[in-house]
Amino acid sequence: MIATFTVRTNGPACHEITGKVAEWLAAEDASDGVLTLMVRHTSCSLLIQENADPDVQVDLLNWLQRLAPPADHSSMRWITHRYEGPDDMPAHLKAAVLPVSLGIPVASGRMMLGRWQGIYLVEHRATPHDREVAACFQRA
Repeated sequence: MIATFTVRTNGPACHEITGKVAEWLAAEDASDGVLTLMVRHTSCSLLIQENADPDVQVDLLNWLQRLAPPADHSSMRWITHRYEGPDDMPAHLKAAVLPVSLGIPVASGRMMLGRWQGIYLVEHRATPHDREVAACFQRA
């Protein structure tokens, strides 16, 4: 089973997609197997992270901003790829650090995520985007 999920973003943020993915698995009558998710872009990421305390996402985004500030920041003078704006190359760097694909076991049609885990699309760009996440479920 294969699907594509579209996530509308509006600047750096963590967009939880756990519910969308779970609904798709239920609608497809998934059983036991493996779910693979892959974001179809090079300037955003996928992440399994805590979904109980929103401060986790705030701290994560702040850390990423410190890790790779915009190219017009004095510490980033070395960046040469600036065609799409000062946030573009730092977004690629962030996507190189975080995963762009995930493999999740599924048992009896349910993802085997931990109690406080959610699946997030992490947007690294400042401008709005329609991001696509490809999903493939393979039965065991």
